[in-house]
Amino acid sequence: MAGNFSSIPVLDYTLLSTGRKDEFISQLRHALINVGFLYLLHPPVDKALIDDLIAYAPRLFELPQEKKDAIRMANSPHFLGYSRLGAELTKGATDQREQYDLATDFESPWKPGDPEYLRLCGPGQEERDLPGFKATMLRYLEQVETLSYELIALIAEALGLARTGLAAFFAGPPAIQHRAKVVNASASAQGVGPHFDAGFLTLLLQASPRGAGLQVQNRAGAWVAAPPVRDTFVAATRGLARATPHRVRSPPAAAPPRYSIPFFQRIAQGVRLTEHYAAVPVNYAEYALEPSGKVELIGRVKSHPDVAERHYPDLFKQFFPDGLPAQGKAY
Repeated sequence: MAGNFSSIPVLDYTLLSTGRKDEFISQLRHALINVGFLYLLHPPVDKALIDDLIAYAPRLFELPQEKKDAIRMANSPHFLGYSRLGAELTKGATDQREQYDLATDFESPWKPGDPEYLRLCGPGQEERDLPGFKATMLRYLEQVETLSYELIALIAEALGLARTGLAAFFAGPPAIQHRAKVVNASASAQGVGPHFDAGFLTLLLQASPRGAGLQVQNRAGAWVAAPPVRDTFVAATRGLARATPHRVRSPPAAAPPRYSIPFFQRIAQGVRLTEHYAAVPVNYAEYALEPSGKVELIGRVKSHPDVAERHYPDLFKQFFPDGLPAQGKAY
């Protein structure tokens, strides 16, 4: 469990290319064990590409509502697409955000007879009214995916393992499709309620230059702000500790919208965590018992019952015997 930190550490990625790798690894070890979050300064992702992607964020949400609804998530068995403002609950309160769920380029490996959770992976819905966005997003995801795997090797080293010490969590087949969102948090108290990310590593691009939104909880229960810092990603990590709780506070009524673009690195869908390390700490006990893909599918069914009703009717009936609720319940 994370300690009683009062700030989020900043790790400069350029230490790795300037002969100071040991310093970076030491700082990473501290962040893993004592915080669970860090700023990654000067990440090796093309800055012009990041600027292009940030420029698309407000344009995505300025599209006419009927254009956004045309690619709503309910169309997709892969839970990819647009979600309206206020569609989810976290900790019993409505999350005031609208978002697009996106993913790395992927063709579904599922065929009849395969585990149903393999249907989670597949192509996204294309936003045809914003030329260039898809290509920009896919280039960005490709670079961030490469970075995420390098960070996994560095995390392994920081924990005293070989660089390949965590590779078993990412071994296929099938290959792994990683996910992302573009999020617009509106004025309210809760953009996203307190939660843990279900994947292994999250890399967050805070796409609005000002205004605190993200907050991270320390062991004492205090919320520590993680405001935007230029030329950084915020990384939510796993290591010796469980993932650290965090939340997003929406901007005040007079403030401009807060845009963010998180990348979620997933583990292989067939992995049961304790098959590899008996003492792996988990925030959701089912990850120790079931394949990660099944756990993820159940979580998404609960978060997006409209998708489940259309594409996963048996699971929908299991979790929603009284029919479609007004909102889903996020992790």
